[in-house]
Parts: sequence; C-alpha cells; structure tokens
Amino acid sequence: MFIDQVTVDVRAGDGGSGMTAFRHETFAPKGGPSGGDGGRGGGVWVVADPNLYTLLDYTYRPKWVAHNGAPGGPTQQTGRSADDLVLPVPAGTVVTDADTGEFVGEVLVAGDRLLVAKAGRGGRGNQHFATPTRQTPYHYQPGEEGQHRRLQLTLKLIADVGLLGEPNAGKSTLLATVTAARPKIAAYPFTTLEPNLGVVQRSDHRSFVIADIPGIIEGAHAGKGLGLKFLRHVERTRILLYLVPVDAADLAAAYALLRREVARFSPALAERPHAVAWTKADLVPEGELPKLPDTPDAFASVVVSAVARRGLEALLETLYRRLAEARASA
Repeated sequence: MFIDQVTVDVRAGDGGSGMTAFRHETFAPKGGPSGGDGGRGGGVWVVADPNLYTLLDYTYRPKWVAHNGAPGGPTQQTGRSADDLVLPVPAGTVVTDADTGEFVGEVLVAGDRLLVAKAGRGGRGNQHFATPTRQTPYHYQPGEEGQHRRLQLTLKLIADVGLLGEPNAGKSTLLATVTAARPKIAAYPFTTLEPNLGVVQRSDHRSFVIADIPGIIEGAHAGKGLGLKFLRHVERTRILLYLVPVDAADLAAAYALLRREVARFSPALAERPHAVAWTKADLVPEGELPKLPDTPDAFASVVVSAVARRGLEALLETLYRRLAEARASA
C-alpha cells in the first residue's frame, strides 16, 4: 500500500531533575553541596532512509515518545542522558506542524537528519547554587520538559521527469517500455492508483528518473479523480512530459485541459519546462496522423508509440539533453 501523507504525535524526552545532596565523607563531614545535574532527554529526529518508499509504518503507530533523562546523583554525578529517537522516512519527505501549518523542514538525500522535537535539558543540582552567604543550598532545578508537537509527514517523490496525462493516455505503458518498472497496465481508466518510479538507462552511464502518477481529469485541481492527491509527486521534477493520445477526439482540447489543471493546482508547477508526447501512434495508419496542434510553450513535441517503440529514442534523448542543461544551471 502506498501511503504518502500521515500525521504523527511526537514527544521529546524530559530532562532529568538535578539533585539536592551534601558531601559527608571521612575528614570532610561538612563537604558542602554535592547534588549532581540531571541528564538530557532524548530528542526526536526524522532521518531519510534509502530503503523506504512509503510512510505506511506510521499509520500503524502514530505516537512516538523519546525516553527521559535520568536524575542527578548524590556525589556530583550527572544523570544519564537518553538516546535520541529516530524516525526513518523516505527521501523527499516534507515535515510541517499539523496544528499551525508551519514548515519544519525536509529530508531530500539518504542520511539527511532533521530535528523535529527538541529534548529537555537536565536540571542543575544544588552544587551550582552555593554562595559565600548560602553554603548549604537546598535548591535544585527540575528537568526541562521535552517538546511535544503534532507533525504532518508528506512524501513528494524525487524524480527528473513527471508524466502527466488523462487516464489511458499511455503513461504506464511508456514507463514500462523505457524503464524496468512494471506498473499495472489495462484497458480501463485509472489503472494507475499510486505513483510509480522508473530509471531510464542511456548509453555512457547516463540515466534519469521518471515518475508516473494517476490520470488527470477535468476538475482534478478541485479534488476530482486521483490527480489532485498525487500531483504533489511531480512538484520536485525538473521537467514535465504531457502525454496526449493521437486518437483523442480533440488534441488541442486534451492538451489544454492538462495545462489548465496543472496551473490551477500550482502556478509554479505550470511554469516548469515541459515537452509533449503524442502517444499511441500505432493506432493510426501510416500517413493518416492528424494535424498536431501548436505547442509554443513546449520545448519539444514528439509523436511516439510505446508498443511499436516509435519515436522513443528521439524523445528520451531530447529529455536527457534538457535535463543536462537544467542540472548544469542548477
């Protein structure tokens, strides 16, 4: 099951309290205050794990609590600090405060760490409160409370190229043809129910990652279909590839629909460089291809057939070159 958004309740550990104690040893019956400091509580960290691809685990366990620090000891002994609590998540996870909507941070690369709940500091023992006029202090500090917050974890897949198209536009077929991914393919709408990633391998060790999301229908920006739920997964892509089947009733209208829905979801995403692939060319007899509409905003317009492997080489090479330019400029 692909889960890409969850809410979790996290609590960092409290700091241990300081201690009130006095030193009583041979030859030092009035050795003065010797209460030790409390240990630090455990903090809560979100860490990107390269072996994870979904947030499913957090639907079964929504509450996470770190251990508290130990209290101070009687002979200036500092209490044991608690270990930090680590929450492993897929790379590309965004963390926001579920109550305020405040952006907390994100982890993009395997090994990235983000502190999401600050641990409580340990309190000071009475050894720190002795003065020339108060040599037997009974005062100590309690440990500081650890931070408690509700967090929303949102996964946004990291890919180079995002595939966008209406249901049955040929996105999954294209992904399965040019990568080793094996998405579900069938002759009915909304075959794809969750995002899929695939790696395109080119010559000379060149490669890039493609993300396929469920089909977009009119009104997707308002929550119709599955498009709105998964459009966030192409927000990180450098390039968008719009797929329009050549047997569509109105090619220009189909292309305009996709552009309009993306713009209504995110104007910034609509500004992303994009190309257009006119798919399913194998369904049209040779020489009877309909007149393709103008796409002045697209950097490429290519007729392809994933089944017949027609036009794929030109499409992939064009995408890779544009990606190389984007990576160089970045």
